[in-house]
Amino acid sequence: MNIRLSDHFTYKKLLQFTLPSISMMIFTSIYGIVDGFFVSNFAGKIPFAAVNLIMPLIMILSTVGFMLGAGGSALVSKTMGEGDYKKANRLFSLLIYVAFVVGAVLCAGGIVFIRPIAALLGADGALLDNCVLYARYILATLPFYILQMAFQSFFVTAEKPNLGLVMTVIAGGCNMVLDALFVAVFRWGLTGAAVATAFSQFLGGFVPFLYFIRPNDSLLRLTKTHYDGKALLKACTNGSSELMSNISMSVVSILYNMQLMKYAGEDGVAAYGVLMYVGFIFCAAFFGYSIGTAPVVGYHFGAQNHSELKNLLKRSLVIVGAFSIGMTIFALVLAKPMSIVFVGYDATLCELTINGFRIYAFAFLFMGYAIYSSGFFTALNDGLTSALISFLRTLVFQIAAVIILPLIFDMNGIWYSIVVAEMLAVILSAFFIMIKRKKYHYL
Repeated sequence: MNIRLSDHFTYKKLLQFTLPSISMMIFTSIYGIVDGFFVSNFAGKIPFAAVNLIMPLIMILSTVGFMLGAGGSALVSKTMGEGDYKKANRLFSLLIYVAFVVGAVLCAGGIVFIRPIAALLGADGALLDNCVLYARYILATLPFYILQMAFQSFFVTAEKPNLGLVMTVIAGGCNMVLDALFVAVFRWGLTGAAVATAFSQFLGGFVPFLYFIRPNDSLLRLTKTHYDGKALLKACTNGSSELMSNISMSVVSILYNMQLMKYAGEDGVAAYGVLMYVGFIFCAAFFGYSIGTAPVVGYHFGAQNHSELKNLLKRSLVIVGAFSIGMTIFALVLAKPMSIVFVGYDATLCELTINGFRIYAFAFLFMGYAIYSSGFFTALNDGLTSALISFLRTLVFQIAAVIILPLIFDMNGIWYSIVVAEMLAVILSAFFIMIKRKKYHYL
């Protein structure tokens, strides 16, 4: 079925159109998990802890791509909904070129300053050396990773979500194969895992660039463009929630790691790493659905089709609710087997991970609504509201919870804090949806 942004969407059509984006985000998370699996089981606990300690910083730098992709796709789809496809391609081209240049600057700065930054995060000795080793390989291909994140949104806007999924599978499959070869067979340890990930990031950004710069049958193509500060600012404002969300999650991860080092040492960091790896899969489904629906919402917003906006919001809330219940049940079932897969070699660490996992699972009941609500306002080109939801959800609520709750519940308070923060985010999202309904006419 050939689905267009301008279509009326039923439940079936929504799921068909967003499935490639959901699969794309889930697969991206899975190949990150494979990386962690090989490092943990073949390189050891300290390299695994090093990856988990330094990865939030790398994610902070890479979120530029998510911001320009999500915010830019909202602007580009709205422009297409207004009927100006030529301008839409100019804007698309500008955003991609800017993403690469910014990535190159961050790459150079990151490589130079990674050691002192890792030391500030609490790494020393062997842990510090492992952090620096892993990060420098990953940072070398940061410009292409930023492009990969941006293209994930633009493939949907180009009405080519399936092609975006194919590109992600190619890059992810490459990472998995090279992980197995370099880490498990050649025994290159952390270096092998870093090289495998860096190469997959290069592939994930370079191949889509080749596709869009050549003649193609999608709605978008990279062309000559010119600097448009107003449009760039609008795209950044639209995507500020995605930027804030990813930066906040990374900052919070750093804080969680610091708290876990205090309460449980390196075991706590390793246990949190397992939760984050598996949790990324579930979060990815929500982010994938948000990415998949955003261009549709943006298009109908640009076309002033209020009845379809109402339809999209109503059906999306039902779908997200069904996902949330299913994921919570699934996470509770997976808590023990997934913990054994990653850290079964250490009984104490495994038990710590299982306990944290069973508490963390209940966060999935709530997080989908906040993620979708933030993405929904991004698609409406309301970057401020979207950013407020993301900022309070991923930074303020979580920081407050992770500082206060461990004082009451000790180690378990760290796991409870995630659930409490997501509950507060749902209340906040419902508040904004209600007070903005008359402005955007979606209720």
